[in-house]
Formats: sequence, C-alpha cells, structure tokens
Amino acid sequence: MAGPQQGKFVTGNLMRHVVTMALSGALGLSFTFLVDFLALWWISQLRVEAMIAAVGIAGTIQFAVMSVAIGMMIGAVALVSRSIGMGERARARRIATVGIVLTTGLQALLAALIWVFRDPILLASGAEGEVLTLGSQFLALTLPSMPLLALGINASAILRAVGDAWRSMSVTMTAGLVAVVLDPVMIVWMGWGVAGAGISIVVARAVMAVAGLWFVIGKHDLLARPSVEDMATFFRPYFAIALPAIVTQLSTPFGNWILTREIAQFGEAAVAGWGVVMRLTILAFGGIFALSGAIGGIIGQNFGAGRIDRVAGAYWAALKFCAVYTMVTWVLMIAATGPVARSFGLSPEGVAVLRTFTHYAAGAFVFTGALFVANATFNNLARPLWSTLGNWFRDGLLMYPLALSGAMWLGAPGVLWANALANVAAGCLAAWFAWRYIRRLARAPVAPDRAKGWR
Repeated sequence: MAGPQQGKFVTGNLMRHVVTMALSGALGLSFTFLVDFLALWWISQLRVEAMIAAVGIAGTIQFAVMSVAIGMMIGAVALVSRSIGMGERARARRIATVGIVLTTGLQALLAALIWVFRDPILLASGAEGEVLTLGSQFLALTLPSMPLLALGINASAILRAVGDAWRSMSVTMTAGLVAVVLDPVMIVWMGWGVAGAGISIVVARAVMAVAGLWFVIGKHDLLARPSVEDMATFFRPYFAIALPAIVTQLSTPFGNWILTREIAQFGEAAVAGWGVVMRLTILAFGGIFALSGAIGGIIGQNFGAGRIDRVAGAYWAALKFCAVYTMVTWVLMIAATGPVARSFGLSPEGVAVLRTFTHYAAGAFVFTGALFVANATFNNLARPLWSTLGNWFRDGLLMYPLALSGAMWLGAPGVLWANALANVAAGCLAAWFAWRYIRRLARAPVAPDRAKGWR
C-alpha cells in the first residue's frame, strides 16, 4: 500500500489511469494545436494556396522550436513524478521551478535566433516567391511568443505529473477557445490574412501561459521561488534527461523538414495538401501524441515507488490504448476526407496527398504510438538516450532514402508512404527493446534515486 504522500498512480487500475491521462492529454494537446489548425483553416477560406503553403511551412519551423520545449518538459515530468512517487513534494516543487525557468529562457534564445535567420531557413525549406514573403511575415509575428507557449506546455505537463488531468487539459483548451473566437475576426472579418493569424496565435499562447501558472501555483503550490542553489543542484540531473529528450524530439521536425522539402518539388498545391495533413495529424491523433506525456507520470511515479510490476502493466495498457485509438481515428478520417478537402479548397494535387494519408498512411500510427510509448518508458526509467536512438533511427537514417524513393516512384503521395514505412520499422524495434528493458528491471531493479545521478 502506498503511503499518503506518494502519487495517485501507484495504486488503482492502470488502464483507467492510462485512458484518463491519455484522453485528457489528447484533448489538451489537440486544443494546443487547434490554435494552428484553425489559423490554417481560416486562411484557407481566402482561397489563396500561397497563404496555406506559407503558414504550413512556417508551422513546420515553429514545431522544431517547440520540440525543444517538449524535450525539456520531459525532463521536468520525469523528475517531478519520481519525487512525488517517493513522497518528496518539496523536491518536486524545486525541480518544477528549475524546469520552467530553463525552458522559457532557452525558448527565448532559440526564437530570437530563428527570427533573425527566418528567411534563409524558409528558403532551405523550399519556400520561394509569395510563399517566402508570407511565411517570413508569419514567423516575424509568432516567434516572439514561443516562450509563452513553452511556459504553458510545461505548466500543463507538471499538472499531469501530479495526476491533475483535467486542469492540465484546461490550460491548453483555454488557448484553443481563444483562437476559435479570434481567428475568424482577425483573418477574415478584419481582412488581416496571415498577419491576423499570427496575432491570434500570440494572444492564445499568452492566455495559455497565464492559465498554466494559475493552476500550478494557485491550485497545487508546485512552484518555489527560483534560486541559484536549486539551479546548481538540479541542473545536471535535469539535463541528463532533458538533453537526450531534446535531441529525441528534434528528430520529428527534422523528419518533417525532409518530407516537406521532397513534397515542395511538386508545387504549391502539394505543399498546401501537406500542410493540411500535418495539422490534421496532430489534431486527429492527439491521443497518440499525448501518450508519451500521459504515461510518463504513471511510469515515473511507480518507478519512484519501486513498483516495476505496475510499470509493466502501464506499458501494456498504453500499447492497447494506442491500437484501439488508432483504429477508431483511422475510420473517422477516411470518412472525413472529402469534407476536409472541400473545406480547405484543395486542388487535385493537394487532395491526392490528403487522401494517401487518411486512407492508408494514417494506419501506421499504431506503430508511431508504440514508438512514443517506448520513448516515455526509456525517459522515465533512466535510459533517455535509447529514446534518442529510436527516433533518429526513424528520422535520421530511414526517412530520407525512403522519401527520395517514394517521391521518385509515386510522386508527392509517395512521400507519405515513406513516412508510414519509417514509423512501422522504428515503432516495432523500439517497442521490443522497451519491453526487454522492463523485464530486465523486474529481475534486477535500478534504484530510482541513483538513476542518472539523481541524488
């Protein structure tokens, strides 16, 4: 029986914990990306494909910046959840504070660098002409708000680490609701187009940051006063997890950049279709993307409490959730293909890209989810470098040759087939290695307080 100061995940039904955290995380994450999705949708109502392509490519670049924040968030969640699992709430507060301070500071630095070099980066991503001009305008407006986005994401993750699924979800839902109101007003009614989309995103991110701080501080008292002593104490154990997690997270935008470059050779219409696919992917498969964060707290708390049997149970519950969620979402996406294509006003080339994803490639998210579950397992069981290897095997080793071959033989849709094949291969291998490691821990446990020099 867990002590009263240990986390809520060390007792109770594991499948219920996984489903609750994953679905609430899915809603929260979906609302985070709903901000970008709605901006792209309202832009599409102006029926200018250059605008859709510009916002799509610019979004890919911002995703790379946000991936750094997500990687640092993983470090905070792993250490906060372990502390709570061991009944050390005061330590959890100090770690949460260090994580938020370091994340927002680094996001500000990265956003400033990309703001300065945004035009060369857009050119390297395949943007030219009007797409380059509009993409640069969009990045100029939205990049300064990246620290606010990082703050909101980290606050939401800390709430998940302590088991407060619904407040975690409400942080990002608030931002989505703001975008629902502002996007049509600024983009269409006021006629600001791409500039209106950028302003709406900035306001939504500011609201999310404020809501996150309100819940973390006001409801849970999970932030301490920042101190140099805490920075020195937790810097090394925090970055022992966060740095590999950052490198792991950066693999996805790198893979997307490869795919975007390959699709860009087929023109604005194909890029517009790809932009819709990327937004639709995150929105529809929010439950899969949320799995890593959702089970991170569950695995971390049970690892901290020495319950390896429950770590194994959480792992299998997450894989089962992943399979069911993907199958249901895949069927819904097939049915929605026509309405989505018409809603965004895609040309035949864009529709072909969209249809390849919704009818075929989307099914590979079973394996994408398995990769995410394995990553969460490695990150929270003191093996973050294994997550890095799994992701870069997919995005660094497999993606380019597969995308090149797919584009050569099947055109723009072939790039999506390449992405699906890479996910299948990486997901299978990562899931197998993660389960082997859990079984090894069950035979010879690693003390969580000694893992990666935590103490």
